[in-house]
Amino acid sequence: MADTPQEGKITRFLDFTQLVDMACEAVGGKILFATDDFFAPAENLIKSCSPTFKEHEYTEFGKWMDGWETRRKRVPGHDWCVIRLGIEGIIRGFDVDISHFTGNHPPRVSIQAANLEEDKLPEMLPRGVRTGTAASPEEFDVIAELHSDAWSYLVPMTELKPGNPTSSHNYFLVNSQQRWTHVRLNIFPDGGIARLRVYGTGQRDWVATDPKEPVDLVAIAFGGVCVGFSNAHFGHPNNMIGVGRAKSTADGWETARRLDRPPVLEADANGLLLVPGCEWAVFRLAHPGVITQIEVDTKHFKGNSPDNCKVDGCVLTTQEEEDAAKCQWLLPATKWKPLLPVTKLLPNQSHLFDSLTLELQDVITHARLSIAPDGGVSRLRLLGFPSSICLLRPREKPTLRFAVKAAFKASL
Repeated sequence: MADTPQEGKITRFLDFTQLVDMACEAVGGKILFATDDFFAPAENLIKSCSPTFKEHEYTEFGKWMDGWETRRKRVPGHDWCVIRLGIEGIIRGFDVDISHFTGNHPPRVSIQAANLEEDKLPEMLPRGVRTGTAASPEEFDVIAELHSDAWSYLVPMTELKPGNPTSSHNYFLVNSQQRWTHVRLNIFPDGGIARLRVYGTGQRDWVATDPKEPVDLVAIAFGGVCVGFSNAHFGHPNNMIGVGRAKSTADGWETARRLDRPPVLEADANGLLLVPGCEWAVFRLAHPGVITQIEVDTKHFKGNSPDNCKVDGCVLTTQEEEDAAKCQWLLPATKWKPLLPVTKLLPNQSHLFDSLTLELQDVITHARLSIAPDGGVSRLRLLGFPSSICLLRPREKPTLRFAVKAAFKASL
């Protein structure tokens, strides 16, 4: 179990809670089955928002709770539910959040997982409104076809720790390199859980990639991940490579204001601010490849976007990445290849640029986004072709193009 990350604290880049929640409803996660939903339905487990508490709110079945809460069991067995992940891939850790379930959380939990082929799954019965109900015999028959009781255990039966009543997290690190599509949450014997977060990285089937269509090689849904950064005071860089468009500034990367800025700011002939430093974030691509287009989106950052940015790429082995992380990514300048020169940014805009890549054989494994002097970016997309496909494509020399999409168009 890991320590809970604190707001404003710069966490280690290996902190799995900064990865994508693969089960969240916002990325397509879905509850397939729950043994019981009497007080509150299992769908609450995968809400993207934090759990809340309404002191005087009641339903016809009892206290209103923002989570999954089963009735007090008076028959043999225990309660459990099955979740189809919205993002399939490698699970790095879980957060079993029992906030607000004072006196009602289950004493113990376990978590299992499976990698199932979508076309071989039985058709699940629609869940509908579940409060006040339990699973029907027909639902038990359908879910039995998944044989979920025999799935692999990622978290064995473990006692939950209540912690702070209003913010009670139980973190579990997972050491598995397997690909997973479904998880089963077991509670022993019954009770309530506010949220289940399934943190990890996506894993794309690169063999099936269309060689004619560029793909976002840094997307966290495909396996991209931030491996180093200079500052993450208000938001982690992994947010930039998340799913879909940012919903607010909290859904992006935002740094603290740099204290080394001059008392009075000046600009050069090109309108770029003259400042001594910058902030940066380094990403390992989901697959080595060639970047042909770059999108830097400052959506929602209206008074706190960077003045300018640049993007560089390099090729690193696993050992070189580990060595670079130990020295705060102070690599020789010759190691980095320019993908985007220093370029002015506008607030609350999506900017689309062509990469400086000169030929399609120019493969990279890592990319670095630098912003000056500081500020926030909501999304970073590095569009291109995985290396296995690049070798099959003719050499091209793309013309450098700069385009800015209006903010309202970026949100479509």
